[in-house]
Amino acid sequence: MGENDLQNPRLDRLALETGLTVVSVGYRLARENPYPAAPEDCETAALWLLGKEGKATIGRASPLAIGGDSAGAQLAAVTLLRLRDRHGMTGAFGAAVLQYGSFDLSMTPSQRLWGERNLVLSDPIMHWFADQFLPMHDREQRRDPDLSPLFAELSGMPPAIFTVGTQDPLLDDTLFMEARWRAAGHGTELRIWPEAPHGFISLPMTVAD
Repeated sequence: MGENDLQNPRLDRLALETGLTVVSVGYRLARENPYPAAPEDCETAALWLLGKEGKATIGRASPLAIGGDSAGAQLAAVTLLRLRDRHGMTGAFGAAVLQYGSFDLSMTPSQRLWGERNLVLSDPIMHWFADQFLPMHDREQRRDPDLSPLFAELSGMPPAIFTVGTQDPLLDDTLFMEARWRAAGHGTELRIWPEAPHGFISLPMTVAD
């Protein structure tokens, strides 16, 4: 699930209505390609986009923003951390847009308490997804910041917009991540949408507009 082609209608609209240049990353998916395939692909794509001089290789817009929803938000945050820690690059992206991300793969309280309700996600579905992505990692190992950016040291991150709905088992992931991002001294905006489920931005709902 989550092929980047499925995002095309929403990203086409974003580009047309804002004049922005949009790059959508097709990273390798589990279970055929478990960790670290996805973050490696996103890191590679970011480095290609930034070029050797840390400047955009396409378009003329500056600064750049990075973002994603669900697993894409987790990967966007991990990409920012990898750029900082592996390549000494901070400030290359001027903003982050992180929508209902899975920032703690060891599971936050809202995930653990969600239960069997199947509102896009359910407890069995979340466990299955995590096990496909991380088949050899126990719960403690899943707190590695390269997997769960909620546990990372967050200096050098850009300002960020965090978006989540109240009917999302990943609600705490966003609440906790926004608080830690803000505590690290970065500007944040937190947008919480009443009764919106996981993935609502891609659903035919008025709140998504």
